[in-house]
Amino acid sequence: MNKVVARFRNSSSGQYLLKHKKYAPIIFFIGGFVFDSLTLGRIDRAYDLTMLCIHMVSLSFTIYAFNLAGDNRWKNTFLERIEPYFPLAIQFFFGALSSAYVIYFSRSVSLTKTVSFFSILVVLFVANEFLKRKLSNKYLQFSVYSFISFTFFTFMIPVFIKQMNTFVFVCSGLLSLGCTLALIVKVYRRSARTRKEVSLGKLLSLVVGIYSLIYVFYFFRLIPPVPLALKSGLVGHQVKFDEGKYSVLYEKDEWYVFWRAHRLKLLWRPNEKVYVFTSIFAPTNLEKSVYHRWKWFNPKVETWEVVEDIGINVRGGRTDGYRGYTYKHWVKPGQWEVEVITEEGLVLGMVDFEIVKTREGVPRNTAVKVF
Repeated sequence: MNKVVARFRNSSSGQYLLKHKKYAPIIFFIGGFVFDSLTLGRIDRAYDLTMLCIHMVSLSFTIYAFNLAGDNRWKNTFLERIEPYFPLAIQFFFGALSSAYVIYFSRSVSLTKTVSFFSILVVLFVANEFLKRKLSNKYLQFSVYSFISFTFFTFMIPVFIKQMNTFVFVCSGLLSLGCTLALIVKVYRRSARTRKEVSLGKLLSLVVGIYSLIYVFYFFRLIPPVPLALKSGLVGHQVKFDEGKYSVLYEKDEWYVFWRAHRLKLLWRPNEKVYVFTSIFAPTNLEKSVYHRWKWFNPKVETWEVVEDIGINVRGGRTDGYRGYTYKHWVKPGQWEVEVITEEGLVLGMVDFEIVKTREGVPRNTAVKVF
């Protein structure tokens, strides 16, 4: 093995890598993201589940090995030869897992109220590139790990048991907390260097504080209801179902508005119905009640008024999401939004639009989209 390593270091490729080793962290950072982007499809796919589990297990083992390396625990073993690569491996797995969560969350059509939690994931993902020199700080290391672990378990448990609700979320978090604390205690007991560098009470308090903060996010409805995701949302004049397909008649926006196809101002004629169509991804065999919460902005008091909650039962398994729609007959002009929420009140996304009253005969630039 040593001869192979020495031969590689003396080769032109090895010399090139050594010369540019300062770029290794960003290469591993980008590599983790690119790898996930190219390979991850849907959260309930066997490949995705396997890769996320491999990443999480590998991250846990690498953190354990990295923290014991300072005590010469791996002397005269295979792990001793790869000790210099532990920080890069940790960075890769941090990047791969955080980028996976960013990818899954970003597939929702609207982040709306959950943008704060999504922002934490994005910041963590981007900050990973700068963590290499700080990974020796065990407080930072286990703080990031605890957040990654919590997100992992709240993704995976509902997929495996085919249920999602507040009880499942709390239990998923507690399971994650138990695994994180077990890893910390294991490292602390086996590493004399760790016992000198950190206060176990302070570290455990920090980790428990992070978990408590996430629970606060959840109960204030600031976390998306993973693994559900709002794939698409559209306001239109008519929705028809025929031969297994939904056809939505909607208004097209101007040609230069390239980032969306539908117009946010709906030209409405009195006595017409207004439809909101959504497709919601859910893992196979997972069933969940969701609601379209129709809200109208009252300009007199400058507040949103809930007009009606209309329920839809979502059944998982379809790649492009479970399709459904609701409609309102008696509406009035003004700003509207339809929140797509779970029965716990967690927000998947939002379809916002403005109803503009018009008269019969005024042309509308409409098109039909088939789902």
